[in-house]
Amino acid sequence: MWGRRRRGPGASGRGAEELRARRREREAALRKARRQEQLVSKRLLREDTTAEEGGRDGAEIVPDPLSEDEVLELLRGIQRGSGDRKRSLSHLRRALQNKETQQKFVRLDGSIRTLIGLFTSSLADMQMEAARCLHELSHSSDPAVAEACLPVTSYLLTYLSGHSVEFTELCLYTLGNLVVESEAVRKQLLPQGIIPVLASCIQSPHEAVLEGLGYVLSQLLQAKEAPTEIIPLVLDSVLPQHMLQLVCSSLKTGIGAAVEFAWCLHYIVCSHTANAALLSLGALPALTSLLLDLASEIPQDAAEGLELLVCPVLRCLSNLLAEETGCEIQIQDERLLIALFLILQCFLQQHPFIVQECLWLLNNLTADEPFFCSALLSLDLLPALLQLLPCSQMASVLVLTVLCNIAEKGPAYCQQLHQQPALPLLLPTLALPDPEVVGQCLELLHLLFLHWPEAAADFVRQGGHRALEQHQSTPELQERARALLDMVGQPLGASAFNPCHTTLSAFS
Repeated sequence: MWGRRRRGPGASGRGAEELRARRREREAALRKARRQEQLVSKRLLREDTTAEEGGRDGAEIVPDPLSEDEVLELLRGIQRGSGDRKRSLSHLRRALQNKETQQKFVRLDGSIRTLIGLFTSSLADMQMEAARCLHELSHSSDPAVAEACLPVTSYLLTYLSGHSVEFTELCLYTLGNLVVESEAVRKQLLPQGIIPVLASCIQSPHEAVLEGLGYVLSQLLQAKEAPTEIIPLVLDSVLPQHMLQLVCSSLKTGIGAAVEFAWCLHYIVCSHTANAALLSLGALPALTSLLLDLASEIPQDAAEGLELLVCPVLRCLSNLLAEETGCEIQIQDERLLIALFLILQCFLQQHPFIVQECLWLLNNLTADEPFFCSALLSLDLLPALLQLLPCSQMASVLVLTVLCNIAEKGPAYCQQLHQQPALPLLLPTLALPDPEVVGQCLELLHLLFLHWPEAAADFVRQGGHRALEQHQSTPELQERARALLDMVGQPLGASAFNPCHTTLSAFS
């Protein structure tokens, strides 16, 4: 989810300010429509035993479902105190990879109770195998299976302190999987103290434990009840400062855990309940510094999966800049713009989704702050920005929005836009069949013509009026197209000082 700050009344007069306000309302609707689905997923940790159990070349083969009698026999096998118990547990763990077998198992009386007994035993090999069985159950897509595991949650929390790294990691991912599927599980875990336990675990020196912890926390923070029931508990703990520290030290300690915690921060920011607290922890300068470091790493030896970290960091920065906290957030570092364009250049081909994330941040940087508008022009980054116009529909809209941010700053900025090769690139954009892209292009032309009438004259010389005439019959564009035709038909200079009522109403 992305946001954008509003600005107070400017010096361009009430009419121009009303135009900006209405345009921003449309952009807010665009952001709402573009809100990406949250990344709720389940993770599965399995030993590399597929070859031993029938797989070829590591390929996973899901076993056939067992009959109820066969499941019952496996349960009886693990209930017996014989030497074959571990082998029966291994067979059960393999069988529980099948959804139907999972459902049959949890319906058997005493099945979960038996697994919990082995999970809490003093025999390490039995305990680990029982934990793997519970982990298979946690991966089920059936909520009934997850809720059948409710009695194990308190034990999973207990075992997060101590034991081996492998065992702790398995408990964490089992908890995370259960959290995804069941609100009942989440409601039970909160009074059991999951947040204080996670706050204790986050000080672990083990990357695997931290990554698993981040997974659990990210699933909790995506729950519908998170803003009111979970995030306040997180803010009252040491988790936020440790998350921020781990994200920002990712280039030294590894990016696995940093990716998870970066998404955690993103979900907290998107809740709009804790941004003041994050800002007080220095989140904005810390994440800005991280983005500069990430950009500096890219040309040399970018780590695999770096884009997975870049994406939530960009979103956090963009949304923190959009937050209205009652105090102005000042970041005036032109290196941030250079970093954004380095990231764009690096990920454009292989990871094009990063483009729109960079452009959202660029939009928020230029929305209210003349510093970044001036820096973008003085650093000669406009040609690189214009090259992104044909990347995608969303990229086109965002590039045009950034250009509008610059143009609305007034005549000096519009003069520089006019001196750059902007108009020749806008003409093909007007010919696109997408009303949303064309509409944003019309907004930009209106600002250019309003503040720098020479642009209107040049536009006509390049045949732009014919492109506008083509949209006079398009319902959602015709009013604005006709208003622009009226503007370019006025004597040079008239549109800058005497915008007619028809023009203003068309762009409001």
